[in-house]
This record gives sequence, C-alpha cells and structure tokens, in this order.
Amino acid sequence: MRIFVTGATGFVGTAIVQELLNAGHQVLGLARSEASGQKLTDAGADVHRGDLEDLDSLRSGTAKADGVIHAGFIHDFTRFPEVCQVDKIAIETIGHVLAGSNRPFIVTSGTALVSPGRLATEDIIPVFNPAWPRVSEQTADTVAALGVRAASVRLSPSVHGDADKHGFIPILVNIAKEKGVSGYIGEGLNHWNAVHRLDAARLFRLALENATPATRYHAAADEAITVKSIAEAIGKQLNLPVVSIAPEAAAAHFGWFAQMAAIDCPASSMWTQAQLSWRPGQPSLLEDIEKGIYTK
Repeated sequence: MRIFVTGATGFVGTAIVQELLNAGHQVLGLARSEASGQKLTDAGADVHRGDLEDLDSLRSGTAKADGVIHAGFIHDFTRFPEVCQVDKIAIETIGHVLAGSNRPFIVTSGTALVSPGRLATEDIIPVFNPAWPRVSEQTADTVAALGVRAASVRLSPSVHGDADKHGFIPILVNIAKEKGVSGYIGEGLNHWNAVHRLDAARLFRLALENATPATRYHAAADEAITVKSIAEAIGKQLNLPVVSIAPEAAAAHFGWFAQMAAIDCPASSMWTQAQLSWRPGQPSLLEDIEKGIYTK
C-alpha cells in the first residue's frame, strides 16, 4: 500500500516510516521544510510538502494514498487549545477525502487520561475534559461513520528510545539537573505506562493493516511503572539524591510538568496484543534509562 504519513519526521513518525518501508509499503511523508524532506528521501520515502494547517496539502496527500497514519501534532503547550483544534480539523479534512472508500486511517491518541487512577483498557471511552481539549480519537470515530476504517492508537505517556529529546523522561532529567535532585511527588507510587518507539511503530503498521473502524489500540508495553522507580533510575544515572517532593511543593519543583508527574495512569495492552498479534520486544523504559541513553 501507499501510505500518507503526517508527523513523518518526528520521533515516533520516523520509526513508523521505516517500519512501513521495511514491510514493503510505499510511504508519502508530510514535510514542512527542505531539511525534513531530505530526511524522508534519505529514508527511502516520497516527500509531500505541507503541514497540518495547510489543508490543501492534507487533501492532496490523502488523495494519493491507499491509507493514512496521522502521527503529527503541534507540540506547543502555550497554545494547547488552539493546536488541539488544528488536530481536529486535520483529522476531519483527511477523513472527508477518504469518505466512502473503506481505506484505513490511523489516528494518534494517548493512554494517560483514559481512566486516571485505574487500569486503562481499550474499551474505556474517556469523558471529555475541557482542561484537556484534544479530541483525536473522538474525531476519528466521527470519520469512521463516513465509511472509513478509522481507528486510534493510544500512545503511552512515555514513548522512549534513542534520540528521544523532548519526551517526558528528558523533561524529568532536565528538572533533576536544574534542581540537583531527582524528585517524585509524595510516596511516588503513582504509575505511568510506557512503550519503546520501535514497538509503537510496529503497532501502527499492524493497526493500519488490520484496522477495525472506531477501535482503540493500546501502545503500552510497560503496564505500570511507579514514578518513584523512574526517579530512582534517573538519580542513579546522574549521581543525584532521590527525594520525595511534598504535593504542595510539586508546582514549584516541577513547574508546568507537575500534573503529569502526579498522574496515575496504568494501562493494559492485553486486548491489543491478542487482536493484532503484537508483542513488544524492545527494552523497557527502566532498561533504557539504565543504559544511559538519557544522560550521556
């Protein structure tokens, strides 16, 4: 198949592109710049110039494809409601081109806010939270009703691996370096789930090839890792003390990241693994931290 990929030169997107090419698919990657386009060319993909706010580029790229993976998102949290709206419009735009075709369309979502405080499973549909206005998978469901095999891959809050420069672990590493301690909130027994980017890329391919409309797939390899254990692994690598931060001091210590440092979001991928024969095989999050890839 010829697959149009948005976010094709990002941390996860580059792995998706390589996974698709290795599996024999052709890739048409969305690129905003000459440099991004060259990365795609070097990887063996075709280049489609444009961006998520250029709706004509999304329409023309989709029209040339047998399927679409939407891995792009504008990670500007200073205007988060605005970029969430950009994401929604991009999904709708792609969906209208695919309408009635039964072509596969995989949209990216997340596990973190599916069911905070309890194990997230694929069948849980989160209640809309105005404080988190990203509606990627809800929009994908709307597109599925148009005769598109639109489904969602929910990524773990920590997608890890070599070349991870802007994810949650680099954020915690940078805070630890700045503060001189590797911290966790309270007892640190809240959980994150995690996935290696190569395992996530394989799941995107399998979801594309086997998509059932309005379905959620979980890219979660590590089901539940305590934030304390993450802080301990970081502290060991940086040779820094590992300390508990009182909840009332979390905002001062972690800044805008305090909410994510406190979230409890274990997630299962048991159903996804059974449906798609997906078996994560890359190093775990703690193994990657312990290898020193975040502290070199």
